[in-house]
Amino acid sequence: MWYRIVGDHEEGGKMPLLVLHGGPGAPHDYLEPLEVMASRGRRVIFYDQVGCGNSDQPHDPSLWTVDLFLAELGVIRRGLGLEHVHLLGHSWGGMLAMQYALTHPAGLRSLTIASSPASVPHYLAEARRLRAALPPEVQHTLTLHEEADTTDAPAYAEATLVFMRHHFCRLDPWPDCLLRTGAKMNANPEVYRTLWGPSEFHATGPLKEWDIGARLGEIQVPTLVTSGRYDEVTPAASEAVRNAIPGSQWVLFDHSAHMAHIEEAAQYLHVLDDFLTQNEVPA
Repeated sequence: MWYRIVGDHEEGGKMPLLVLHGGPGAPHDYLEPLEVMASRGRRVIFYDQVGCGNSDQPHDPSLWTVDLFLAELGVIRRGLGLEHVHLLGHSWGGMLAMQYALTHPAGLRSLTIASSPASVPHYLAEARRLRAALPPEVQHTLTLHEEADTTDAPAYAEATLVFMRHHFCRLDPWPDCLLRTGAKMNANPEVYRTLWGPSEFHATGPLKEWDIGARLGEIQVPTLVTSGRYDEVTPAASEAVRNAIPGSQWVLFDHSAHMAHIEEAAQYLHVLDDFLTQNEVPA
């Protein structure tokens, strides 16, 4: 597993921030704006989950399970000596972070759940609603290729991009860090396609049934939920997470889709820094 640590120490009373990327299979590059948190007195640790980016990429679809990535998170913590840690997960990374928190790991000080659903069936229902608002010709192209099982066709990718520019990242052009993640995913989409499927709104893998919403009341650490007003993980999906985790707070970024940490970076980093600072001392 490849990892990168930004910063070399924690200031008094602070704890490092461990960052879980999305996808599954979308390497860490697009989360680089969070490096700024290292200038505020804490290390920031990124890693590429096995199967993508700079980590080993064995080609064996049987490997790609939620249990593997949960175990990998524990290995990273032990290997880097992260005894007390804040955990931020974006998208799939937030799903993983919530499931990890349900194991009640020692030393987990806080959770930041960034644009992540607790129920994929609910997420997909919301995604279908967003998709229904796309131009009719775009919807027709998407449906045509999904029904024909030709989602590798360039026309499907072009139609998907219409959705993505509305609900994934609304900046134009997309920043380099996000383009790098996309290029690496396109070079090896095995993890994404195995666990999820061909597009953000068309899940065909085992994650389509993933749902831990009924268990979120068991999470016992301070939790910040963040999302964008135009997010593919809609406000309804993020509100469901906030309502289910006791004492959690939710910040909705009005000018963002799925990438609030990029689309409204300064405000996002301010919110995140305040939350982490309020939750530094180990329980």
